[in-house]
Amino acid sequence: MIYLDNAATTVVSDDVLAAMEPYFKCSYGNASSIYRLGRESALALESARAKIASCFNCEAREIFFTGGGSESDNWAIKSAASLMLEQGKNHIVSTAFEHHAVLNVLETLGKNGFEVTYLPVHENGIIRLDELLGALRENTSLVTIMYVNNEIGTIQPISEIGKICEDRGILFHTDAVQAIGSVPIDVKAQKIKMMSASGHKIHAMKGVGFLYIDKRIKLPAFIEGGAQERGMRAGTENVAGIMGLAAAVEHAKANMKNKNEKLTALKEKIIEGVLKMPHVRVNGCRKNSVPGIANFSISGVEGESLLLQLDLIDIAASSGSACTSGSLEPSHVLIALGLPHEVAHGSLRISMSEYTTEAEIDSFLKELPPIVNKLRNMSPLWESMKTDKINI
Repeated sequence: MIYLDNAATTVVSDDVLAAMEPYFKCSYGNASSIYRLGRESALALESARAKIASCFNCEAREIFFTGGGSESDNWAIKSAASLMLEQGKNHIVSTAFEHHAVLNVLETLGKNGFEVTYLPVHENGIIRLDELLGALRENTSLVTIMYVNNEIGTIQPISEIGKICEDRGILFHTDAVQAIGSVPIDVKAQKIKMMSASGHKIHAMKGVGFLYIDKRIKLPAFIEGGAQERGMRAGTENVAGIMGLAAAVEHAKANMKNKNEKLTALKEKIIEGVLKMPHVRVNGCRKNSVPGIANFSISGVEGESLLLQLDLIDIAASSGSACTSGSLEPSHVLIALGLPHEVAHGSLRISMSEYTTEAEIDSFLKELPPIVNKLRNMSPLWESMKTDKINI
């Protein structure tokens, strides 16, 4: 199979498997136990915490292990909102194209006494700092803006956002799930106060992630129970998964330059190849985006039909976030960019990893045009769409 859906999940790397293996069969103790097996797990846990912290210029005590990006987003936003509400601040600022792990939480908070302002992201998929400044109020408690969009790959001006928030005493959280390994991150220099991450986007296993919380922020506990994660997140730690996560984070940082150089060339090849077909557009900002993600709107084609045709020839891609793959609605990300529904329905996301090869991209570019032509010829709307300039 040619796998081009790495923004959904990635293969577990050999290095990660090697880092995890001892904690399945040998050092498998509960990290809260006082005997040797438990102490071995506890020491491993803290070594992983320190390794991850060093990759983002923070302290080990500021890293809290979670079950993944969605849990980290929920923890950061719900707990920060609860904390700031005690100070009479009930206004939150975000964007219209966040991951649903953020948007759904904000919707719930909006039904429970909070006001939420959603910044537009415009056609290029990037917020404007003057609009952020205009949205802030005296009662703004939190700004939560994703670092890299998971569908179109655009990069937000995180350092500038962080400074704006710090200068005004506003908490700043970023969902960095798609950013780690693609952009350099320094949480102190960038004034990030909370940051969510997930292992399975960077070749670690599913079901493990972390939340960075600045030590000066005293968030309430997210899961009640035992004393794990310094009483903030109860539950026996997934030591094997956490060791794999640490190995993946270290590799992602060390290999970032080489990976980005390779994927930049492959992304340009994909874009140039796909744009040879008529009535196709690149979604988002082609320049200010990570090299691993390219998103297209292909007029006259339903995204789901396109994916099924690709799957028949063993090419895996997506039309957007895997978390909303069961929805019949067009991508909320593309709608936020201002695309009409009929165009947003024909989206194709290609996302690569360091294991993606040029030969795989060549095969994809060879197979895609005949499939598009076939689907367009089957569409009763295609003839009228060809003359509709809004779809070009």
